[in-house]
Amino acid sequence: MALIECVPNISEGQRPDTVSAIADAIASVDGVRLLDRSSDPAHNRSVFTFAGEAEPVGRAVIVLFEAVIPLVDLRVHRGAHPRLGAVDVVPFVPIGGTTMAACVGLARQTAASVAERFDLPVYLYEAAALIDARRNLADIRRGEFEGLATKMASPEWAPDFGPARPHPTAGATVIGARAPLIAFNVNLATDRLDIAKAIAAAVRQSSGGLPFVKALGLALDHRGIVQVSMNLTNYEETPILRVFEAVRSEADRRGAAVLESEIVGLVPEAALPAAPEQSLRLAGFSSSQVLEQRLKVKS
Repeated sequence: MALIECVPNISEGQRPDTVSAIADAIASVDGVRLLDRSSDPAHNRSVFTFAGEAEPVGRAVIVLFEAVIPLVDLRVHRGAHPRLGAVDVVPFVPIGGTTMAACVGLARQTAASVAERFDLPVYLYEAAALIDARRNLADIRRGEFEGLATKMASPEWAPDFGPARPHPTAGATVIGARAPLIAFNVNLATDRLDIAKAIAAAVRQSSGGLPFVKALGLALDHRGIVQVSMNLTNYEETPILRVFEAVRSEADRRGAAVLESEIVGLVPEAALPAAPEQSLRLAGFSSSQVLEQRLKVKS
């Protein structure tokens, strides 16, 4: 069976009832398997993972927007993670024998449908991008919801689909196709945000660090600590253990200690080192976060 994985990120992680209602909406779509959901109150963000064939996955994305837009108002949203929209980003990921071209086609078709149905501006990114300068999610998201109207006033930032103005409460959304990505965070035993930001700059590719690593330094105010929040876009070329050791080395240089790490959402089995709970100091990790295990359980 040709499967496509979808991993939407929404700008809500503090209201469990709201997140559950959105998860139930996704799970209600025939032909779609909701594999995972995770929420981070400090980021005020939730990540869902579901899979199926192209047609039901596309329908599930429409259902997702129907559920989220009435419930999430970015005018009052506050969280540590950057965000552009209530449904912030919707990536399609090929599984097994599915091609990237199939995911690109679904991303572009879905983007057009979302823009028309919800009067929402939509940008395409990564492999689905129509404009090369928009391949990088961080470039599209820069300025966030608060700067979106000003950004969109420039012709170079007219959306790929939808109106050239933000939705009043839902902002804009970014839809694309990409290879498997690991959301990997390392928490530090310090409250110094400058240290987390310096480490993020040292390890991310855009600043001359590790290839295929995107990183931000964030404050987790509710815990009194800081975090190096990362996306690893090619775990084969830059393994997760190498990233962890680089963060730990940079923290040591600055007199800070690594407290723990975490994987948000699901992770391919091949990406994990031996004994990951020990080698990565993973907190709260279980085999249910391994993508292949979830597919078996839900099949």
